[in-house]
Amino acid sequence: MALVIILLRFVQYGGAAILFGIPFFFLYSSSLSDARLETRPLLLSAAAALVLATPLGFLTQLVQLAGSIPAAMDPSAFHVALFDMNFGKSFLVRIALALLALAATVLLPLGRRLFLICAGLGLLICSSFAWMGHGAASEGSFGFLHLAADIIHVLAAATWIGALVVFGLALKHRAPNLRVALAKFSGTGSLVVALLILTGLINNAFLVGWDLAKVLGTAYGQILAAKLMLFMVMLLLAAINRYRLTPALEQVSDEERVFANLRCSITLEAAAGFGVLAAVSWLGTLAPVLG
Repeated sequence: MALVIILLRFVQYGGAAILFGIPFFFLYSSSLSDARLETRPLLLSAAAALVLATPLGFLTQLVQLAGSIPAAMDPSAFHVALFDMNFGKSFLVRIALALLALAATVLLPLGRRLFLICAGLGLLICSSFAWMGHGAASEGSFGFLHLAADIIHVLAAATWIGALVVFGLALKHRAPNLRVALAKFSGTGSLVVALLILTGLINNAFLVGWDLAKVLGTAYGQILAAKLMLFMVMLLLAAINRYRLTPALEQVSDEERVFANLRCSITLEAAAGFGVLAAVSWLGTLAPVLG
């Protein structure tokens, strides 16, 4: 059951990252029109994945809490979980938003209006994860700080992953303005990294503390360490892309090799990003070190 819950969390995180990150990229960047044409199937798939995985995630988590399927289907227990518990409330919000996103991707033409709607709905869906996670569990005067940091952390990660998917599509089409788009993203990317580090430190203070030996002695700490290693891989690949591979796009004589190297680097960076989402999906099922 735990593995199913982790998998369904991963599908929801991935769907939300794509639903927010891709349209958000096209809202702040007018480049890569070739890649833009292929975004509808991705947005449609992300919305559909959320519509399917969200109720299944709620039901499997309820069964785990109740101890059995019959106990989970008891009307009073089901009502309490759905309307009185945070994960039930976040489910109601998320499924409603996912259905709206699915309708928008089916009915609206590809363009700025669709991107605005999907990015807005994706933002709210990403924020709802913090509501059902550890970020909503902190109490006291600093509880809001933890929740806000959790939300910003998720949105920053979705921004990065969405951009990587768009760049992957642009490489597929060998977009002529790819170098310009990559160079422009460097400023946004730096801000994203800064937000991830800052909010990560805040979350670390609330959930695990600073005793490294104690943290690494727990399952939560070990998965967190794996997540941080994947994040460092993303940073390394992003630096290679920015300072070595992107400038090399000007070398027209060796264009084939440069595109191949950049495609490999972007693919690995995206794979590491989704690996981070997998680690986060696992962490959400474990008790933090502090608490």
